[in-house]
Amino acid sequence: MMSKMSTEQRNPNSMNLDTLSVQEMTKLMNEEDATVTTAIQQSMRPINQLIEAVIERMEKGGRLFYIGAGTSGRLGVLDAAECVPTFGTSPEWVQGVIAGGKKAFVEAVEGAEDSEELAVKDLKEKNLNEKDVVIGIAASGRTPYVKGGLKYAKEVGAQTGSISNNSNAAISELANYSVEVVTGPEVLTGSTRLKAGTAQKLVLNMISTITMVKLGKAYENLMVDVQATNEKLVDRSKRIIMEATGCTYEDAEQHYQQSGSVKAAIVQILAGVSVEEAEALLNKQEGRVREAIRSQS
Repeated sequence: MMSKMSTEQRNPNSMNLDTLSVQEMTKLMNEEDATVTTAIQQSMRPINQLIEAVIERMEKGGRLFYIGAGTSGRLGVLDAAECVPTFGTSPEWVQGVIAGGKKAFVEAVEGAEDSEELAVKDLKEKNLNEKDVVIGIAASGRTPYVKGGLKYAKEVGAQTGSISNNSNAAISELANYSVEVVTGPEVLTGSTRLKAGTAQKLVLNMISTITMVKLGKAYENLMVDVQATNEKLVDRSKRIIMEATGCTYEDAEQHYQQSGSVKAAIVQILAGVSVEEAEALLNKQEGRVREAIRSQS
């Protein structure tokens, strides 16, 4: 029953919401948002387990799919899209699958989230297989579209995870690794784009970022696989080389122009090798900068 879900309950702290001043509303919303990180802290163990499972599959060539409807689906699409420029991944590697398709990212698609069959169709079009990971996202924990996706994922042998914002969520029973971040009643009753959505975004940040770091997409805390698609990112790429190596901007620019790669430039400088040798070392170490440098010491 929806009425029994904590995300659907009325928040006693905002019963007079429509009478508050702007200043009172912002204070109330900020105080409520501050509870989200505490709720996540209580779910760290299953979050860690889910991330480790994602890393394990992706190390073996699997893909990561987020599946959801409405706000949850949009957050999955957003996190997947951000992996491309941030970590230099192929768009195929991390994908967001949303009920109603691309149109649903900017407007509601009536009835799409109520169809389990539609999720199966969408995942079949992605050629989902046993190497992949599917993470279902639903604040309520009971969205039919998400349930259908997780059921199909298990049928084909894919790894499964879930993220919900209620205890004893139905999708938790369908996932190998379930995360329940109980954020409680919203300031605006039932508007799970608020605390529940914030919690989902924070958990997705952890999943994608930590996975990519473990897959060699960072050196120290630097984005060494950033895709320089504009002038700002070209400049950032050179500054990343500077930060990693302690070289001058001019040296960073020279090495970056030679290799066209932040990673190769860093390995060139720190390992004292040629462009070709740097690329060979990186290939041998599956793109991990630290291991490529260490192999030369």
